[in-house]
Amino acid sequence: MRFHGRHGVLAEETRLGQPFVVDASLQVDTSRAGATDDLTDTVSYADVYKDIKGVVEGEPCKLLEAVAHRACAAVLAQHRGVREMRLAIRKLSIPGVPSVVESVGVEVHRHR
Repeated sequence: MRFHGRHGVLAEETRLGQPFVVDASLQVDTSRAGATDDLTDTVSYADVYKDIKGVVEGEPCKLLEAVAHRACAAVLAQHRGVREMRLAIRKLSIPGVPSVVESVGVEVHRHR
């Protein structure tokens, strides 16, 4: 997932923002949905996307760790069917800072 957020410790990061890439992996019991082929029997990826988007494009944080924590907390709070989740968030650039790396980021793992 790609988003534009305003996270970081530098003034340029919160003023201009920058692109972020998020990868999320959810552990969900899919046995019922697999048998019924009914979206109401599983977790909607579209809803999870909206939850993560709300955090990444929402209130700025200084640290990627805080953004990842908030995104996981939002998903776990809204979707009882999610048992565990891994979320990796990468910052693709830092405004005003020349970079020789492709990205910087963190990965977190949360469970109930």
